[in-house]
Amino acid sequence: MKKHNFYAGPSILPEYTIEQTAAAIKNFANMDLSLMEISHRSKEFVTVMDEAQQLFKELLNIPEGYSVIFLGGGASTQFAMVPFNLFKKKAAYLNTGAWSKKAIKEAKLFGEVEVVASSEDKLFNYIPKNYTIPEDADYFHITTNNTIYGTEIKEDITSPIPLVADMSSDIFSRPVDVSKYAIIYGGAQKNLAPAGVTFVIVKNDILGKTGRDIPTMLNYQTHIDKESMFNTPPVVPVFAALQTLKWLKNNGGIGEMQKVNIKKADMLYDEIDRNPLFRTTVLDSNDRSLMNICFVMNEGYENLEKPFFDFASEKGMIGIKGHRSVGGFRASTYNALPVESVAALIDCMQEFEKKNK
Repeated sequence: MKKHNFYAGPSILPEYTIEQTAAAIKNFANMDLSLMEISHRSKEFVTVMDEAQQLFKELLNIPEGYSVIFLGGGASTQFAMVPFNLFKKKAAYLNTGAWSKKAIKEAKLFGEVEVVASSEDKLFNYIPKNYTIPEDADYFHITTNNTIYGTEIKEDITSPIPLVADMSSDIFSRPVDVSKYAIIYGGAQKNLAPAGVTFVIVKNDILGKTGRDIPTMLNYQTHIDKESMFNTPPVVPVFAALQTLKWLKNNGGIGEMQKVNIKKADMLYDEIDRNPLFRTTVLDSNDRSLMNICFVMNEGYENLEKPFFDFASEKGMIGIKGHRSVGGFRASTYNALPVESVAALIDCMQEFEKKNK
């Protein structure tokens, strides 16, 4: 039976990425050595790092004056690293979910944080609108896609102050105007690579203005100057990231990914809205994530939650259980998930409807 991987992260990766990485783990660059046992300073791996950085820039059309670095520590380390490098007197944050809250908590260690708007009043099931970004803040931080709650900011905000974005779960899912951002960061384990590497896009001229001493490993300039080689990078995830970047380019680039992602999301949301057994948790279609589609049993059918989960699991639907804070179900439809998997989930929902309506 075919398995359909809807895990929220670590999540589905392209077969190409898995195959190429598995081969390199056995024999990297015809060295008769494993990727896991070669020096990160060998010319063979330096070539991997250089190519990954360049292809990252090419696919996102990153303008001059920006650096791409690959780090350890996950996006959670960036919650502190951003204020270490940018915070002078005050920071502004948009609170749209659990990860935003964690970022806000870390920033408060550095001084005043203004939460310009929050959707916590309705369990983060919408994206706040009509807020004012304070021009006296050092930067404005957003989380573009909220994996737990199924909301997403799908357009690039115009900010009067430096804009920082956590794009852990929607990077490469749509074109991005990088010139509108000072920093874009994210953990790679959604749309890019296995867990273990974090990407950061940094506008170079934003750095060095806080007046504080920054711990060496938490200073972006450290890693820019050494081209992500100040310390041993996560070698295998970086190699895997390069394979995904190649796969993206060979499959039409980010514009083509966006078309397919919209198609997959429209298919599943249409079924959720049609099927009387289910309902979406995000009412405004403009706020609905293209990457993490959350839904629950409709009123009167709550007792069918576990039976549907068991039924779907028997049909090969893997990882559809919703986050514990929301309940219900979550289908993560990242770039590597084929349209056929979404169609299979829809067939499963329709078959369950016929059995239980």
